Amino acid sequence: MAVSQKLQRFGHHLILGISGTTLSDEDKRAINELKPVGVIFFAKNFLDGTPYEVWLESFQQLNQQIRQYAERDLMFITLDHEGGRVVRTPLPITRFPYALLWRSHSREVAKATALELKSLGINLSWAPDADIFSHPQNPVIGPRAFGNTPETAAQGALEYYLGLQESGILGCAKHFPGHGDTSQDSHIELPSLNLSLEDLRIRELIPFKTLIQAQIPLIMTAHILFPKIDPDVPATLSQAILKNILRQELGFEGVVVSDDLDMKAVSDMFIQSGTVARAFQAGCDLFIVSRNIHSATLERTYKMAEDFVDSLEKGSLDESVVEAAKNRIEKLLAVTPQYSVHPLDKDTLLRHAELAIACTFQ
Repeated sequence: MAVSQKLQRFGHHLILGISGTTLSDEDKRAINELKPVGVIFFAKNFLDGTPYEVWLESFQQLNQQIRQYAERDLMFITLDHEGGRVVRTPLPITRFPYALLWRSHSREVAKATALELKSLGINLSWAPDADIFSHPQNPVIGPRAFGNTPETAAQGALEYYLGLQESGILGCAKHFPGHGDTSQDSHIELPSLNLSLEDLRIRELIPFKTLIQAQIPLIMTAHILFPKIDPDVPATLSQAILKNILRQELGFEGVVVSDDLDMKAVSDMFIQSGTVARAFQAGCDLFIVSRNIHSATLERTYKMAEDFVDSLEKGSLDESVVEAAKNRIEKLLAVTPQYSVHPLDKDTLLRHAELAIACTFQ
């Protein structure tokens, strides 16, 4: 098998960030050589400060280029889009407030959001946040959560997921097994939570359990160390957490996706030999590399792909584990709608803006 074909095997498990509003030569090479199964967009991919029709046309061309170089008819076209500060798109895409404020409007907000995402060609939203706002000084979750109790967080997240699902957008519960009680930001450092499995069962796991019962198709891992459960590695690399708790105890059969591997909590780990294999063995199927922190180069992404190939060839990564992961991804991809970029009418956007105001001042 040629080197490029071997690297493409990693592409089946890769959600890749794009460097800007157009594809750089490096982007084109990576998309063509690795053929990622999906892409993730951020604010850097939208031509901000220009009229709606101008930035939308630019974004449509970017979408078309990505598909052209990936040579894939079916892809996960994704956006981290929650409301509050987690909004990447320019106006007139609606600025909904934080999820904590939505209350009874969660499903309505999800349906409006889904309509807007579909107009951008997006078919997978990295939402809902299934964390609980249980730590008042949490620097990364806070009001992104739907509630400060397991019950309110679970109900809000469920309603939001159902709204996305009913409107043709894939949802993803995050950040398993729970990021709401941390006082550290995993974008900057590796948080540690001194919770036992029983602590998780009576609080953190409840929203995830609710969403799993509703058959949410993806769950995202947390880059957090739980020393009472697995003292050695964060959840993204932990069999005790992903296999034993998520797969076996909670019965999740969908796709497990890592949080962004460019985050400081794990970025150094994932350029060390054997880490990608360890994540697969722990239970990860899909990997996000946003290129937000290391956006100048694709070197880290290629290192991960090469480490993946080396691990397979050495036998430290079992072929059956990779095949099972690939099968879960392909099963989901086969039923994932593919949307084209198109403008929304002013009346629709006005209704959504009124809904955002209603959520903010209810």
